[in-house]
Amino acid sequence: MHEKRLREIAAELATIETRANAIHTAVETAEQADLEQLNSEVSELETRQAALLAEKAKLEAEVDEARAFDESKAIELTDKGDKKMNLEEIRRSQAYINAYAEYFKTMLREGKADDTELRALLSDQITVSGTAGVPTPIYVEERINTAWDNDEIMGRVLRSEVPGILKVGFELSATAAVVHTEGAAAPSEEVLNLGVVTLVPGTIKKWLTLSDEIMDTHGQAFLDYIFDEIEHKIIKKAADMVVADITGSPTTATTSAAAVSNISISAASLHDFVDALATLSDEATDNVIIMNKSSYATYRGLQMAANYGVDPFDGMSVLFNDTLYAAATATTGQAIAIVGDLKGVRANFPNGYQPTFKYDDLSLAEKDLVKIVGRLPMGHDVVASGRFCVIKKS
Repeated sequence: MHEKRLREIAAELATIETRANAIHTAVETAEQADLEQLNSEVSELETRQAALLAEKAKLEAEVDEARAFDESKAIELTDKGDKKMNLEEIRRSQAYINAYAEYFKTMLREGKADDTELRALLSDQITVSGTAGVPTPIYVEERINTAWDNDEIMGRVLRSEVPGILKVGFELSATAAVVHTEGAAAPSEEVLNLGVVTLVPGTIKKWLTLSDEIMDTHGQAFLDYIFDEIEHKIIKKAADMVVADITGSPTTATTSAAAVSNISISAASLHDFVDALATLSDEATDNVIIMNKSSYATYRGLQMAANYGVDPFDGMSVLFNDTLYAAATATTGQAIAIVGDLKGVRANFPNGYQPTFKYDDLSLAEKDLVKIVGRLPMGHDVVASGRFCVIKKS
């Protein structure tokens, strides 16, 4: 109501201003008799303008007061918990995390999750299809992604989530670029040969037994226990598989496998990692060293015994993996270290990064134990030549 009247006042004030400007122009050429009439009209316009401005000020004050009242009511409603949360806020809430934990338990126990409580929390915010499942809590999603990112090896490899088998092309051989001088014969067309690495998913599995008491744990504590026990081991196994991909790659590229160079040593020396680095292509830019701690101790011992300041690792980060050579039990030709850029490996997760789980509460029932199996499909391999060098002791 007030808004409509304010628009009418604004229009009338504009009309008054227009007429006043017209009078000002007319005064310059008007006769004496006309001047008296124009002055009279100006007086009337000024009186009407003052009345409209007073009415306008009063209405604006009333509008501001009404808005302040509405805002105070909104704050009051929010304080009372009447404000609806959006989907992200719901997924971050502790109530949703607790409900998801119970949903997760029924999924393990019965193979068909009871999502009644989760849907009740969501029903006022979004429409959830009966077959589409329910959103994962952001806490769980972030925990999973962070776990992969924080692993020293898996956090550096290229990762993707492409369903099914993934084929990755790589350069097998190619002619170099040339300089063409104007007027000279056209250069020959590039000869490019490509290889294709096929990433066929294999399923990483980890199972553990839990007591009935653990299954009785509620909310976030239950989710923490499950993911700490299963996801950590799955990620560790994924890292071991990446190491095996590198050490098992051929030294000469084929149409289906990228090449990894090898150097052979008879005894550890301070220049081993520099020698390995020299075999890499210039596209290996974020280089690291992977070894076990026994080998690390050997090279640190050489560093300490040197009579001058020297870094045998040439400034590269050292990552540890126990599946590599152990000095005390090594066999001839065993890999002792890897030097290279882990972006030369791709890991593909066709079903995403979150493991799926199976539950068995019967086979160990007499011991009051239940078995949970976590499984995660992953395809993986070296997908670029010249990115790695394996140091072997012969």
